[in-house]
Amino acid sequence: MMRSLWTAASGMIGQQFNIDTIANNLANVNTTGFKANRPDFEDLLYQTLRVAGTPATELTVVPTGIQVGHGVRPAATQKLFTQGSLQSTGNVTDLAIEGEGFFRVLMFDGTYGYTRDGSFKIDANGQLVSSNGYRFLPEIILPEGFIRDTMTVSQDGRVTVKIAGVDDPIEVGQVEIYRFVNPAGLTAVGENLFKVSGATGEVIPGRPGFDGMGKTIQRFLEMSNVSVVQEMVNMIVAQRAYETNSKAIQTSDNMLATANSLKR
Repeated sequence: MMRSLWTAASGMIGQQFNIDTIANNLANVNTTGFKANRPDFEDLLYQTLRVAGTPATELTVVPTGIQVGHGVRPAATQKLFTQGSLQSTGNVTDLAIEGEGFFRVLMFDGTYGYTRDGSFKIDANGQLVSSNGYRFLPEIILPEGFIRDTMTVSQDGRVTVKIAGVDDPIEVGQVEIYRFVNPAGLTAVGENLFKVSGATGEVIPGRPGFDGMGKTIQRFLEMSNVSVVQEMVNMIVAQRAYETNSKAIQTSDNMLATANSLKR
């Protein structure tokens, strides 16, 4: 009965972790470029009371063993890098990736950050930066006298703009996007950014629309891929599982109290 107390308690802890993950997903339902998390669980060690295949008699073996489980624990949180819906903004510096890949920015500590959030801005120096001021890489610097509304970004990432007094547009940069062997190995660091880890594998740069890279869509943003309906279903299931495990603890406690009362 003490085993069942711990097993049910581990179930409650696991479902609390599940609810924590669901709550974070729902909190970020309107976060640009956010990717939903999914908790993965694994069972704990088993106590083997009888090993399958051991001899029962001289001529027979035990067909099945006896194993008692000890509960569950969180094994991982999986980022779901499915495509979010694209929302039109009309802003010339907003970019969305349709397909695989990430934008790259230079963070203030000199390291690279990767993001699906394409809500870029133009700073005082005419440079394309993220909402937090991180420089877009490779750098795109707009020339003096450019006309903002003439800025265009093609689906293959070519950036052109017109300058006042000049009829023909000029090319000012090329958007690159980046893929990973294992994007699930990326580490979320907040601010809609990811950093590479030892599990991501090789960083693969490329031109949008080529070699498996997604296309860049100007004047659109990729929204969160969180499904509110699915998260609500998951939350109800987690709540019921939490309640059921708490009932198992109460039942085990009552059984233990009954056993203790036998000596009276």
